[in-house]
Amino acid sequence: MEWFEDEVRALEGSSSAPAPGQLPVAFYGSSSIRLWGSLTEDFPGLRVVNLGFGGSTLAACAHFFRRIVIPRRPRALVVYAGDNDLGDGHSPEQVLESLRALLHQTDQLLGPIPVAFLSIKPSPARWHLNDQIRRANDSTREEITRRPGGRFIDVYPLMLGHDGRPRPELYEPDGLHLTSLGYRLWAREITAHAADFF
Repeated sequence: MEWFEDEVRALEGSSSAPAPGQLPVAFYGSSSIRLWGSLTEDFPGLRVVNLGFGGSTLAACAHFFRRIVIPRRPRALVVYAGDNDLGDGHSPEQVLESLRALLHQTDQLLGPIPVAFLSIKPSPARWHLNDQIRRANDSTREEITRRPGGRFIDVYPLMLGHDGRPRPELYEPDGLHLTSLGYRLWAREITAHAADFF
């Protein structure tokens, strides 16, 4: 976990306790969150804070939760991670255990706040992991929806084209990170499925 330290310290250094009545919705997770430059514009009227850090796994999100998320005292949490876990060779079962660890800390330290978990995306760069992605999505869906105040936002099928493969226009040339069109799709789905949630 040491190689995340620079970004984690930067997030810690930018943190400040919100004023009462101004608790944010925290977007937490990997570079797919960190690179969401239009986050504020995509959720007008919603106080949001971007707590993504590059390359992070869901295991790293659970590990650094107390340092990054707790000081912001969010009133709701939107999480995207798990993609890099599978890319690093971890199993769908390990992704599930990391989600459980994150949810346990949320319940213990923040109480029953709403938590929305985005499905792992079907990216061109990781299409060879598609079976594992689908298994991880199935198990995390089951886990998050069992939690009161938990919601699974399934962006996976919307990011596939008519040929059943990832839509290239949603991805940067690296085949992994999202274009502005990809982020608009995510924002639309989060708004449609979690607007009442926040």
